Amino acid sequence: MANVSVSTVIRIFNHVNYGTPTLPKVLCIDEFKGNAETGKYQCILVDGENNKVLDIIPDRCQSDLVSYFRQFSRKERNKVKFFVCDMWQPYVDLAKVFFPNAIIVIDKYHFIRHVTWAIENVRKRIQKSMTATLRKYYKRSRKLILTRYHKLKDENKEAVDLMLLYNDDLRIAHKLKEWFYEICQSDKYSYQCRELAKWIQNAESSGIPEFEKCAATYRRWHKEIKNAFKYGYTNGPTEGFNNKIKVLKRISFGLKNFYRFRNRILHCTS
Repeated sequence: MANVSVSTVIRIFNHVNYGTPTLPKVLCIDEFKGNAETGKYQCILVDGENNKVLDIIPDRCQSDLVSYFRQFSRKERNKVKFFVCDMWQPYVDLAKVFFPNAIIVIDKYHFIRHVTWAIENVRKRIQKSMTATLRKYYKRSRKLILTRYHKLKDENKEAVDLMLLYNDDLRIAHKLKEWFYEICQSDKYSYQCRELAKWIQNAESSGIPEFEKCAATYRRWHKEIKNAFKYGYTNGPTEGFNNKIKVLKRISFGLKNFYRFRNRILHCTS
């Protein structure tokens, strides 16, 4: 349309320079599979208050993260009040070193899915002892077990009730799942803290290996999970930007040049 060749556009775009951003009050960090020349995974930094992409880091390895955040002064890093990440320990270690004033918040999606994994693994374990016909039925009906019970239609509630009668472990797992979802959806922080402690104790003593493992994870991360309940910050906007990056990669048939990849992401999301 503008009568400009692709090579000219690339040459001009190579001169575009997005500088180092200013650190926000709420700093969100996540990784995405970029497959750039710098590594398989790249890190994205997002302003959690203004829903804006701040920067892209070449790799998620500790050395790259440390090198990146070292360029900011201590005074600027101390302005970060919340650090939102998933349950990857290197992110938490990074936050404790570089953002001493920040409250570490674990993204809600990443800790809720541990309960989903637990009940799914219980179902898969129980299915191994079923007949072929029954096994297929439980597999096809797994979404009914995962869906909140009160959201099901009456006929689906009856189907779930019948499935839960088959095995005690599955019935207890479903009860724990419903209880945890209820805790997460409450808007009363004191209730969430109290019930989380009870939930962990019940899961630990449930005798179900999948939920005992889940409870051990929550006990290790209970402080950061309670921060998520209290302050409500999530990596939702970050995941949205990650989806946009996937689309950008797909229409570009991949981008190996990290500098150009970073520029395109910042240009398209600004």
